[in-house]
Amino acid sequence: MTGLSTLLIVVGLFLLGGVISFVKQKMPKSLIVLLSIGAAMCLVAGILRLEVWN
Repeated sequence: MTGLSTLLIVVGLFLLGGVISFVKQKMPKSLIVLLSIGAAMCLVAGILRLEVWN
């Protein structure tokens, strides 16, 4: 299952980069909040699914 964990972490980091980009472009706050929640959920799910934590 490390492939799924890696995928979740990569998607989370990609979304985090989108959050940083949206903040620099002064996009609406609601969009930034939703994207940051999605990034946090992907990162946490990826980290929790790693076999190191099991």
